[in-house]
Amino acid sequence: MISRRLLRVKALQILYAYRASESDSLQKTEKELMFSIEKSYDLYHLILLLLVDIMNYAVQRTDIARSKYFPTDEEANPNTRFLDNRIIARICNGRRFSQYLETRKISWSNEEELIKSLYRNMLEWDVYQDYMNNPVDSFHEDKNFISRMIVELILPNEYLQQVLEEQSIYWNDDLEFIGSMVIKTLSRWKENAEMPFLSMFSNDDDRLYVVELFRKTVLHADEYEELIKKFSENWDYERLAMMDIIIMQMAISEAINFPSIPAKVTLNEYIEISKFYSTEKSSYFINGILDKIFALLRADEKIKKTGRGLIGEV
Repeated sequence: MISRRLLRVKALQILYAYRASESDSLQKTEKELMFSIEKSYDLYHLILLLLVDIMNYAVQRTDIARSKYFPTDEEANPNTRFLDNRIIARICNGRRFSQYLETRKISWSNEEELIKSLYRNMLEWDVYQDYMNNPVDSFHEDKNFISRMIVELILPNEYLQQVLEEQSIYWNDDLEFIGSMVIKTLSRWKENAEMPFLSMFSNDDDRLYVVELFRKTVLHADEYEELIKKFSENWDYERLAMMDIIIMQMAISEAINFPSIPAKVTLNEYIEISKFYSTEKSSYFINGILDKIFALLRADEKIKKTGRGLIGEV
């Protein structure tokens, strides 16, 4: 499932675009938010598909080598350990996976050079050599190799990052989050079970959460802005970065409107997001302002937390 952190980031990105464009269509922008999240889920499937396409390319290369008039012993009797990888085979045979790709019309069909490049990198990779020569042949070894391939070979690949940036603006900051999603899928996979594909949302609460977070932040933007101004007396408010303001408005919205989320979690999440999406010193400024705002909102009983362990949260 897509993490709450990424859902917050998606809402932030769409809110920023909404403010910058001065759009007056809340419904249209909400649809764009959901489309952005769906694109992230597409990427989850595309990263898994990369494994399949690399393996298919390896099969082609093996078949070409075998068909030579005078193949070497290695070409005539190749090591098929990678071609027989249990993880990739089950991804290939996954009905849900295939149906999703077909329904969404997504593939790497126009990125043959990317597949070739990743394949060549794999052949030169020490971990691949160790895997191919490992006398232990097991589901665990196959899964461990694929997990390392995702983390060490695929996700850091600059060519892949470039391709993703060119294909969709919605994927600019998704790779790390979606990579974690893929690794979580692999970690949950048991030997005699089908692939445990993660859903887009962990539950209906997450779907409602991101929509409500966006909607409440927009509808109460002026009210939250006044709070920010009140505690920014030592700053020239007009010179504050729009991104900082939106991050703080989202944090206030979450603290007020989502009683099951601890205020400390909300504060920490938006401070971390600000480190990536705003200026170098923004996190300190945002932390200081939100601390004061949250204290006031608690005093006014506008922040009320419910649920086990949250009542009376300080």
